[in-house]
Amino acid sequence: MSLKDQITEDMKTAMRAKDSERLGTIRLLLAALKQKEVDERVVLDDAAVVAIVDKLIKQRKDSIEAFEKAERKDLADKEAAELVVLQAYLPARLSAEEVMAAVKAIVAELGASGPGDMGKVMGAVKAKLAGKADMGQVSAAVKAALAG
Repeated sequence: MSLKDQITEDMKTAMRAKDSERLGTIRLLLAALKQKEVDERVVLDDAAVVAIVDKLIKQRKDSIEAFEKAERKDLADKEAAELVVLQAYLPARLSAEEVMAAVKAIVAELGASGPGDMGKVMGAVKAKLAGKADMGQVSAAVKAALAG
């Protein structure tokens, strides 16, 4: 079963359980998936679905931070609940050590050295670790690998 099919099944389950908060988040995710399919006239594979889920998670994290600065705990809590639902659709994340090891292997493979090769290394790392690691963490690992 594809990830998109799993999300659709989870929506049906949430409807039956009358879990309105979970249902709202899943519908939001399905709407984002459908929008991407319509805009680009493609059928999304699991990797594309994970990329969209990752994007929505980043938006939730940014919103939580903004709401907490504005002292809107009610809105921050709502975003945090959506974040939990969305994270269930991501594959297991790599640990910091695993990310660093993967980055070092790619740097060695490309023969990269110095900050000037950051773009080249990030392109290769993104292709390999997309959806498996937080890209902020990956970026920091690449900077560290190229600096030392």
